[in-house]
Amino acid sequence: MPQPLVIAIPKGRILEEAAPLLARAGIEPEAAFADEGSRLLRFSTNRPGIDLIRVRAFDVATFVAHGAAQLGIVGSDVLAEFDYPELYAPVDLGIGHCRLSVAEPADMAATDDPRGWSHVRVATKYPYLTQRHFEARGVQAECVKLNGAMELAPTLGLAPRIVDLVSSGRTLKENGLVEVERIMDVTSRLIVNRAAFKTRPELVPLVDAFRRAVAA
Repeated sequence: MPQPLVIAIPKGRILEEAAPLLARAGIEPEAAFADEGSRLLRFSTNRPGIDLIRVRAFDVATFVAHGAAQLGIVGSDVLAEFDYPELYAPVDLGIGHCRLSVAEPADMAATDDPRGWSHVRVATKYPYLTQRHFEARGVQAECVKLNGAMELAPTLGLAPRIVDLVSSGRTLKENGLVEVERIMDVTSRLIVNRAAFKTRPELVPLVDAFRRAVAA
């Protein structure tokens, strides 16, 4: 009997938005999957040949690229940051809408013009994307890699600016920061391991089921 297909789903907001899509694609996880307090990491579904794993957003791409999971749901920001050739992203799921932006303290932004930048120091968990964005503008970027609590970097003197995901902008506002430049718009994609897509024929109808779920 073939090994079950594994779908990697990110924790947090995307998981909530993905749940109705999974249901429309005919996949219903066991009850513990929706329980944020559950310590389980792998979950069965109503489909005997399909399991789900719940991991950090950045790890979804890694699990799928290395073939530990065959499918995943991940933001286009993560895809662009890692740029794995092993990944194929056939469906824009239309969920997880946000943007990747440059932000800085409001008092600094009052007199700052991004068009005049020649060198920037930024805190971000997207060093590759950030470097590429500023290089294209002819700006030298020094990136300080952080995995979270980005908004603290300017107030504690780690870096005067940050590059981070923004949805409502509330977190920035509460920390005295404002958006000054948008790098990219972000939505979540269905990703597939390219090798698995060729060797596991059952992936094709599954991808089609997600396409129909989005269209519905």
